[in-house]
Amino acid sequence: MGFQIGFKDVIDVFLVALLLYQTFKLLKRTGAVNIFIGILAFIICWFLVSYVFKMELLGGIFDRVVSVGAFALIVLFQDEIRRFFSRIGSRRRGSIIHTLKRLFVTGSNDKEKTDFDLVQIVLACRNLAKSSTGALIILTRNNNLDFYTQSGEQINAAINSRLIETIFFKNSPLHDGALIVSDRKLKAAACILPVSKNQSIPRRLGLRHRAALGITEHSDAIAIVVSEETGHISWAVNGQLTANVKPEQLEHFLSEVMLQ
Repeated sequence: MGFQIGFKDVIDVFLVALLLYQTFKLLKRTGAVNIFIGILAFIICWFLVSYVFKMELLGGIFDRVVSVGAFALIVLFQDEIRRFFSRIGSRRRGSIIHTLKRLFVTGSNDKEKTDFDLVQIVLACRNLAKSSTGALIILTRNNNLDFYTQSGEQINAAINSRLIETIFFKNSPLHDGALIVSDRKLKAAACILPVSKNQSIPRRLGLRHRAALGITEHSDAIAIVVSEETGHISWAVNGQLTANVKPEQLEHFLSEVMLQ
């Protein structure tokens, strides 16, 4: 009886390879890729010891470790697992909302208002960059950030460049922390965000940049950072940072991702 590979086996191998690849990409963003590689190396060693060389003593030890491996993985990758399911939920909900908007809303007037709001944000970032005033602005998309909004001071004001500049003025009591923008409103200022634990982040980047990466690792939000040291503007999305961009580039990027 020969070894046969059917169509179902090909699909099975393809799905496993896709799952491993997506897991690798997710962990690479958070700096946990070394743990992932270590686990894969351990699984390969366990397979060789238990099923190829059939070493009973060492294989028995490995079997005991593998039997509790699922609980260990949950402890090690609890943040990544939560982020994975959050991304799945946000994509599904985002596609449904986008479809309903296209079916029942004309959207022309709303698009103009959103574009005006984005211009106000970009204008504020440009002026803050000129004066080297540090700022961290979070633009929500599909994920709800009410948990982080409640950690700051509630504003619930219309988006205005002068108001944003006033919030991040160096002597303002609200300049520390993040400004969260949601539903075309400045929701809250001085908000506390999770800091990224990615070990590959350059040491020259401060807490604002790490917080920007942290919130985009936990949600689909867009983070805009103005460096207090250099005056450079950066944006972060999906745990990836694009540094030292011009206001025109920022406006083009926001128009693409926020007006879809």
